[in-house]
Amino acid sequence: MPDRGITASQDAAFTFNLPSGRLDFGTIDPSGFPDAFRAAMAEHLAEIAAIAENPAAPSFINTLAAMEGSGRRLDAVARTFFALAGAHTNAELQAAEREISPALSRHASAIALNAGLFARVDAVAENSVEMSRLAPEDARLLKRVHSGFVRGGANLQGADRERLAEIDAELASLGTRFSQNILADERDWLLPLAKHDLSGLPDFLVSSMDGVAAERRIDGYGLTLSRSLVVPFLTYCDRRDLRETAFRAWTSRGENDGPSDNRQIMADILRLRREKAKLLGYPSYAAYKLDDQMAKTPGAVRTLLEEVWGHAKARAADDAEALRALAAAAGDNNALEPWDWRYYAEKRRRAAFDLDEAELKPYFQLNRMIDAAFDVAGRLFGLTFEPLPDAKAWHPDVKAWAVRDRTGRERGLFLGDYFARASKRSGAWMSALRGQHKLDGGQTPIIYNVCNFAKPNQGEAALLSLDDARTLFHEFGHALHGLLSDVTWPSLAGTAVARDFVELPSQLYEHWLTVPEVLEKHARHAETGETLPKALLDKLTAARTFDAGFDTVEYTASALIDLGLHEAETVPDKPLEAERAMLEALGMPRAIVMRHRSPHFAHIFSGDGYSAGYYSYMWSEVLDADAFEAFGETGDPFDRATADKLLTHIYSAGNSRDAAELYTAFRGRMPTTEALLKKRGFVAE
Repeated sequence: MPDRGITASQDAAFTFNLPSGRLDFGTIDPSGFPDAFRAAMAEHLAEIAAIAENPAAPSFINTLAAMEGSGRRLDAVARTFFALAGAHTNAELQAAEREISPALSRHASAIALNAGLFARVDAVAENSVEMSRLAPEDARLLKRVHSGFVRGGANLQGADRERLAEIDAELASLGTRFSQNILADERDWLLPLAKHDLSGLPDFLVSSMDGVAAERRIDGYGLTLSRSLVVPFLTYCDRRDLRETAFRAWTSRGENDGPSDNRQIMADILRLRREKAKLLGYPSYAAYKLDDQMAKTPGAVRTLLEEVWGHAKARAADDAEALRALAAAAGDNNALEPWDWRYYAEKRRRAAFDLDEAELKPYFQLNRMIDAAFDVAGRLFGLTFEPLPDAKAWHPDVKAWAVRDRTGRERGLFLGDYFARASKRSGAWMSALRGQHKLDGGQTPIIYNVCNFAKPNQGEAALLSLDDARTLFHEFGHALHGLLSDVTWPSLAGTAVARDFVELPSQLYEHWLTVPEVLEKHARHAETGETLPKALLDKLTAARTFDAGFDTVEYTASALIDLGLHEAETVPDKPLEAERAMLEALGMPRAIVMRHRSPHFAHIFSGDGYSAGYYSYMWSEVLDADAFEAFGETGDPFDRATADKLLTHIYSAGNSRDAAELYTAFRGRMPTTEALLKKRGFVAE
């Protein structure tokens, strides 16, 4: 490892054998990261040069396998750095990120555009004798690597090759700026509140805002733009003017004049992506991105989204009328605005189902929901989780567990970082400090989840909303995809699958949260310890599809705008005007706003991952709704035979086979949208 930035203690975090080893981030010097990256990239390029210039005839072993074994130091440095950059950043790390991101892009381009290296990969792919000898996973690796070279511009010539590398470097820099601007807007906004402003707010929210005030050193209470605070504030606050203030701040992140303005960055990103797609021979960036996914074409994505959009918009229109009537009956004759929807929807929920979200929250304690997620993993896959109190991650709030399977075999390490803080970007995600593979004796993964739940005051239990608990299960589903990975090659391990398949393990796992026996065991009142009453559980079940029109409209609108911005023949100079025009053409309900407006749509602008791919959550939901029915057909949500097939073909398979093949191997067929529409309550079961 490099002498600066990555210390001997940190090196141990990537090589130790659980549970005896140590995980220690305490000795990391952020100033050393640029030098660490430079040394690791130089080492990686030397390894690549040795492969490309090998005088021996190209073979799978001396080319593909050798490539898989290269870049290990860079992988370790990068995974460590980006864990910190996302979950516990500071000005020094942010400056390093702005320097490192374009450098990493140029490094990747230098490999993707290495003519000698691609010639060797191409020669192996064209060698029918060599191909006939390959095991299925080896053949899959060759196919994916060869496709990656072609999609990375290996067939480009002359100036086009250099221009592609420049585009990718510019995009990396712009994506970093976009993400840091959102964090700045979220970090800097604070709404001070006095006691008389708290009408309607439940105790758990008041307690969290009291904690914010103490942290920010202000009198009274404080509201930040953390989703775990803003959403309940919009749901319960009786003060319409305060709801409007909070909502406007929340939905205008990245759209404020000044250094954190993302509007021009968006336009530049869209322009460069369009140019990249044209260079690579695609009519649009959406066509380029989707060619390598399950969906294959923008048309297939649009067909799915528009089918669901029609159902969702009709349901939302009916719901809006009901909310207007409810508001009028309460003496509020204002037009229904976006900052009113959650407030009156909660009152409608109470009236229709006698269900109060605040009444539910004490039953969803964070620690018990973590236990519930672990319990389900144990019942499905035989996993156990052993706390590692001595592990030192990037923040004292981060917890660590050693993970073993039913045979006692070590499967890896899991870290959970659950509370919001100013140094953490918003949202929730899963990633890895170390991936799984079987090279040189094998390597177990180190997987982490990051969430942004409201942190309670000292001595109080952390309480989650039902949506928060679903988020925890969702991200843990991703974590299991990484922890249970059982493949040979690093490039095919864990979540390295098609973007519209990667959400299947996570969204499917959400279903087990509301399995009655899971709730009966783990949903216990924070003060009394009593189990979630059956009457309350029945109400929860009855209200399962409540407000599905709102939820589906705000999500589907975001997915359609993402697709539209990346499918356009002419790149808009002003993306927000294009956003408004597309929403108008869709007939977007005036009282609902996109889940992620473009200026803070980190999924599609902070990096390349979900660009032209936000639809994948719904594509995967088609799969997950159908997949959970496989358990329903057995009458047992923990049916061992079904769980074993799920483990073999989904959670442990990585990208060892085509996604459609893997799903069909599990289910026996591909799904239709029927299960999704039933799940959301748009058609009768």
